[in-house]
Amino acid sequence: MDTKNHYDTIVIGAGPAGLTAGIYLSRARLKTLILNEGTVGGQMVLTHEIANYPGVESISGYQLANIMKKQAKNFGCQIIANIIIKNIQFEGEIKNVTLSDGRSFTADSIILTPGGRSRTLGMPGEDIFKGKGISYCATCDGDFFTDKEIVVVGGGNSALEEAVSLTKYASKVTIVHQFDHFQAFEFAIEEASNHPKISFIMESTITAFYGTENLESVDIKNLKTNQTTNFKTDGIFIFIGYIPNTEFIKGKIGLNNWGEIVVNTDMSTNIEGVYAAGDSIAKRYRQVTTAVADGTVAALATSNYLNEIKSKRKNLIPA
Repeated sequence: MDTKNHYDTIVIGAGPAGLTAGIYLSRARLKTLILNEGTVGGQMVLTHEIANYPGVESISGYQLANIMKKQAKNFGCQIIANIIIKNIQFEGEIKNVTLSDGRSFTADSIILTPGGRSRTLGMPGEDIFKGKGISYCATCDGDFFTDKEIVVVGGGNSALEEAVSLTKYASKVTIVHQFDHFQAFEFAIEEASNHPKISFIMESTITAFYGTENLESVDIKNLKTNQTTNFKTDGIFIFIGYIPNTEFIKGKIGLNNWGEIVVNTDMSTNIEGVYAAGDSIAKRYRQVTTAVADGTVAALATSNYLNEIKSKRKNLIPA
């Protein structure tokens, strides 16, 4: 075994959960490596302003990610970003991660924090106005649309419940849905239907986003008539599903029907020595704060696991 590339823990993912785990583990003087396939910070860096992080009045997601990254590195955590993971071996006492460039790393434990992504419409202008009028999180961004007119896309429980929640801020909410009926519980449908601030555009979809610096309007296509109308709006919230970034570990670890990693209360998975945290695990709420909490629990549980196996190995050494 190459001791130079062997770590106490390898964290897969550098979003808030992964960075938090890195901070806790490296501060506990455990040799820690964070591997990240994209930019450090995960979905957090897409948020223009975070105003509900306890103790911080207002900060951009990019700034918060950089602070977390600096903290982890200051404690000795190694971070390698913008890589591609070719293979992961979870089974056995020693775990192995191989990158597409041929580099290989081993560890006594792994924490999976690959995060996830909101399902997008994939229409022209969507990437341009993410965080500039387009949001996928009502709790994160609802306050920025106080007294504004907004659009909510979707027809499931999340879309209808979040639309009602957004009426606390917005002056008007228009729900755009591709079918002539909703895929939601009856109480959610009734609550949205009876709300005076909410109106509906059914059998329709968004086909384009427009604006200068921020979103100003969208094209709405009626799927029955094929007629497209330009609709002015101050913002749009898209709730058409969530995708965990777990495709690369499918068949290697316990996932539920939605591809989310199944964990216990200590963030342990079905494989000994492998933990998971953040937006990729099976849970209801996904916020920066919940990801940080998950990362903390996973790091503490991993530390305990490492102490136990080190103690066992020490007892096995002949006197």
